[in-house]
Amino acid sequence: MAAQEPEDTARRRAPRVDAIRNREAIVEAASAVLAEQGTAVDVREIARRSGVGMGTLYRHFPKKEDLVHTVLRKDFSEWAESARQAAVDAEDPWAALTAFYEQALTGYARHRAIMENFSLTWTVPDLEGLQQLRRVIERLCAGAAGLLRPGVTVDDLLLLLVSLGHAVQITDDCRPQMWNRLLRISLDGLRAEHHEPLPADTAPGTRPPGPDREVRPSGPSHPAAGS
Repeated sequence: MAAQEPEDTARRRAPRVDAIRNREAIVEAASAVLAEQGTAVDVREIARRSGVGMGTLYRHFPKKEDLVHTVLRKDFSEWAESARQAAVDAEDPWAALTAFYEQALTGYARHRAIMENFSLTWTVPDLEGLQQLRRVIERLCAGAAGLLRPGVTVDDLLLLLVSLGHAVQITDDCRPQMWNRLLRISLDGLRAEHHEPLPADTAPGTRPPGPDREVRPSGPSHPAAGS
């Protein structure tokens, strides 16, 4: 039988309450500062707002990139869970789909760091984040199945979010509501009354759908392009 660990040793190994509190304060302050100023922010501003010294900040986050990643993952996960629950609870599936895009794009417009790093989600993908997002879109796609035009896939809806995210990035300063117009145009194009066949997916490893081959949303085990 293993000897019981001395109480003082166990106490030293357990995270101290003040250390946990400091880390939470750093992450909370960083979330606000990154949203306001983007990733170019000086970490000294984050330390100042969190009420800790630079040594404490660097003990928790040795590199600025570590802190940025932690904050963006936290903010994204909280939003994705909120979106997933809203999709589950929705009585009107089309309204749920619309609200999902509105909430996501409004969030991009208000959070400079997310906007700046959005393209990296596709070019240097966060696999866990993409899968989390895919699950939300799969739920929305399934709920609106009878309302979406034939052939629309989960990948289509995911890429639409990426495309509109770029629209937010390039128009927010000069035409802040332009993305909202583009969203309405895009959603109208997704409606089931449009019966024209969609162009075939020409991604590597795919073949054009024929009359006997229905295009189905790809599952969680088949990440979106670029992941």
